[in-house]
Amino acid sequence: MARAGTKALGALLAVVLGAAGLAGCSSTGGKRAEDRAKKLAANGSAVNTPKWTVAMVTHSGAGDTFWDIVQSGAKQAAAKDNIKFVYSNSDQGDQQAQLVQAAIDQHVDGLIVTLAKPDAMKAAVAKAVKAGIPVITINSGAAQSKEFGALTHIGQDETIAGNAVGDELNTRGKKHALCVLHEQGNVGLEARCAGAKEKFQGRMDNLYVNGTNMPDVLSAIQAKLQADKSIDSVVTLGAPFADTAAKAKAQSGSSAEIDTFDLNPQVATSLKNGTIGFAVDQQPYLQGYEAVDLLWLYRYNKDTLGGGQAVLTGPQIVTKDDADALLSYAKRGTR
Repeated sequence: MARAGTKALGALLAVVLGAAGLAGCSSTGGKRAEDRAKKLAANGSAVNTPKWTVAMVTHSGAGDTFWDIVQSGAKQAAAKDNIKFVYSNSDQGDQQAQLVQAAIDQHVDGLIVTLAKPDAMKAAVAKAVKAGIPVITINSGAAQSKEFGALTHIGQDETIAGNAVGDELNTRGKKHALCVLHEQGNVGLEARCAGAKEKFQGRMDNLYVNGTNMPDVLSAIQAKLQADKSIDSVVTLGAPFADTAAKAKAQSGSSAEIDTFDLNPQVATSLKNGTIGFAVDQQPYLQGYEAVDLLWLYRYNKDTLGGGQAVLTGPQIVTKDDADALLSYAKRGTR
């Protein structure tokens, strides 16, 4: 795929755009979400506006459950708003930009993008704006969103989220933390660790790992914990990596607490049983839902939100006390 070029990506997206029934509920959604989607499908959407097409293009790698939750929210809003929702992704900045170009070539009515690697995305987003396609950024790239011409940014401020982690580590009396970055060049991940370090009163080290290879992630964290017994907290920057960090802790004989950004059912379960100390929730369901809904509002009524500032969906520090309630939501795919 890396050498397929824009034409091949455009053809692939054209097939996706032509597919029917993409506005339904994600397979990760729970019964309540599914019932709502079925009612909408049976009765039609909640609006009588034209069938607009909204494309979401993210920097997600394969198998990242976070983006299942984002898509679940987006599909629910799409069903309500009579929107055809299409999704594509690549963790390579140049390929993500090509997917944006493919969406432009298909004349979509709205575009949702992430800016984890803003330099690679700048020109593509500019082309979308020039073509008259309203753009909303989500999740990463809040600092670049307005400059690139997006209507607004929806997500959490990663520096503020990092600050919250630093404060929480201080509250827990931690002295030496390890911040595990699973993707080189991702500005959002860098901001999380930098924000945590800014507030943390102890020592914080960064550890770069290859997030596409979990065995390597496991061995890298394990080696670090074995080499330095003073590490008393490991902070992972995505839910799938928290479980791997917990395994590395067990295999290294470390007593470090495992903490993480983001939620999934495994993290909620681990919070409940004490395997994870705390998690930072940025409510990805809201990021997908609000982005689609705001594009509908803009097309219908030229509405915008944020007043030039990001619309924040987080951070929220969640702990064992929150686990029971969050677990039910996580299992249905909305937290």
